[in-house]
Amino acid sequence: MARVTRSTARKPRLRALPPQDAPAPAALQASAEREATLAYARGVLEAEAQAILGLMGRLDTPFLRALELVRDCAGQTVVTGIGKAGLIGQKLSATLASTGVRSVFLHPTEAAHGDLGRVSRGDVILALSNSGTTEELVRLLPSFKRLGAPIIALTGDAESPLARGADVVLDIGRIEEACPMGLVPTASTAALHALGDALTMAVLRARSFSSAEYALLHPAGKIGRAVMRVAELMRSGPANPLVRDTAKLSEAVVVMTNTPGRPGATNVVDRQGRLVGIFTDGDLRRLVEQGHTDFERPLREVMGKRPRCVGPEVLVLEATRLMREARVDQLPVVDAEGKAVGLLDVQDLLAARSF
Repeated sequence: MARVTRSTARKPRLRALPPQDAPAPAALQASAEREATLAYARGVLEAEAQAILGLMGRLDTPFLRALELVRDCAGQTVVTGIGKAGLIGQKLSATLASTGVRSVFLHPTEAAHGDLGRVSRGDVILALSNSGTTEELVRLLPSFKRLGAPIIALTGDAESPLARGADVVLDIGRIEEACPMGLVPTASTAALHALGDALTMAVLRARSFSSAEYALLHPAGKIGRAVMRVAELMRSGPANPLVRDTAKLSEAVVVMTNTPGRPGATNVVDRQGRLVGIFTDGDLRRLVEQGHTDFERPLREVMGKRPRCVGPEVLVLEATRLMREARVDQLPVVDAEGKAVGLLDVQDLLAARSF
């Protein structure tokens, strides 16, 4: 009989496995790094926010003087700067122009090589430099003086060469940058940007710049649609469907069919042309569904009475809101005397991307 011997070899020891939901060390490290990164990014935002908020206590008489110079400028507001400040200046110039202030951006290097000819007496200079020592900018100051253009400096050093050569100084103060090295323009450019916006908006308010004027400068895109008036989209003249309240149902159908653009409705008016009702394709379909196919029937019996309407100067956004609330596809347009001067159709709103 064969002998069974017990092995003297030691069994391997098994390590206890961690619970399935316990994160591995690499995952813990990644999670910690993620939180550290988010915390640092939040710190950058906080630093920039504090830099902007710190400007509030610095707005005083010089700011009002700068506002007056830009508001009363007979020529154009020339914005200049280089590097990051120059990029902020380009945006500032664009914002001024978009709100009706004639403005141009002047690159300091190009100015020294002939573009200084863009500046003339009656202009105002907005010069941006956080340090106030930018060589390309400082060397232009005597030329600006000879041309008789007052200089407004936006800077972080009120004792800098730029500030000493300016007529008005808007000082953002010494700002600690939101970067590990303390060098990359971050909080300081945020402050310059915000100060430029504050000046531009204050000028806009002082000039009583209207939304209608703004619309003239923004005919396209979302901004243009936001300030568009009903008069710009409504169907008017031959495209405005009109039928008398004394007409028969058949006449309303003929008008809706033969009006250019074939609108889905017709305005119903009295003898003076005042709006008294509306008749739509939907009204016609409901009549047919109910078996009412007498086209000799008086229109005033089947038209919609007291329809919602708008004036031609109402914003398209407001008219769109009314149409959505009422769940209608057409909206009569009336003048101050209540006369039907147009029809706003949902198809026109869709084409203008306003619905």
